[in-house]
Amino acid sequence: MKTRMQLYWQLVRMDKPIGILLLLWPTLCALWIAAEGKPPVSLVLLFTLGTVLMRSAGCAINDFADRDIDRYVKRTAMRPLTSGQIKPAEAIWVAVALSAVSFLLVLSLNALTIGLSFVALFVAATYPWFKRFFALPQAYLGIAFGFGIPMAFAAVQNTVPVTAWLLLLGNVFWSLAYDTEYAMVDRDDDLKIGICTSAITFGRFDVVAVMGCYAAMLSIQLYAGWRENLGGLFLAGWICAVCCAWYHYRLIRDREREGCFRAFLHNNWLGAFLFAGIVLDYALR
Repeated sequence: MKTRMQLYWQLVRMDKPIGILLLLWPTLCALWIAAEGKPPVSLVLLFTLGTVLMRSAGCAINDFADRDIDRYVKRTAMRPLTSGQIKPAEAIWVAVALSAVSFLLVLSLNALTIGLSFVALFVAATYPWFKRFFALPQAYLGIAFGFGIPMAFAAVQNTVPVTAWLLLLGNVFWSLAYDTEYAMVDRDDDLKIGICTSAITFGRFDVVAVMGCYAAMLSIQLYAGWRENLGGLFLAGWICAVCCAWYHYRLIRDREREGCFRAFLHNNWLGAFLFAGIVLDYALR
């Protein structure tokens, strides 16, 4: 049983928490803005746990969808499902169980948030198959990764204002940036397999596209902050995020696997700086 639980732990990537953080920072940013810096502790805990559960469920369904593809990618060949250590049906049951627990959490919120949760579930469950035909699946991933944003506003305000949709759009551009960096690591393998990724679609303009997406995301974030009357400390966090984006350029400009993967991981700090700026700006008013 201990070995089995370790395999499930790896299946849902709890040993690699970067994915959780990349979902969590935008959600917490939205929660803080929606509540004007004073979100209820219960909502913070609920959205944090829900993010962990849904990201884990997404990993399980993603591995199920890619079980016959991952064996041809160096980085994923030894994942528990691909390597045959667990069965496909087990991955499905793990995804269903985690999604069910997450839905039980949402039931304590208002009707609008519950309704949005169905959209979030649909997007998360269908993303793995978008790689089969959609040229920029990372854009769809950005919607899946960012749907906690409108849900956070709905939970606090019982409405989804323009700011929420702006932040979601910004998250789509951010996901395009960091997941293209991630896709640049596997580009050679993905070309052989024939799946769609933004790194392949952008081709020799991949670095330019990544930096363009960072610029779009940061511009939208700045405009959203201005709409919400955020001040100097928010701007300080935003400037730190800009510095992170420039550092990522230095890592990816030579298109080396190690540098691209380091840039992807470093996005945790970009999100953390934006969140810290928002929290401090509200806290010190």
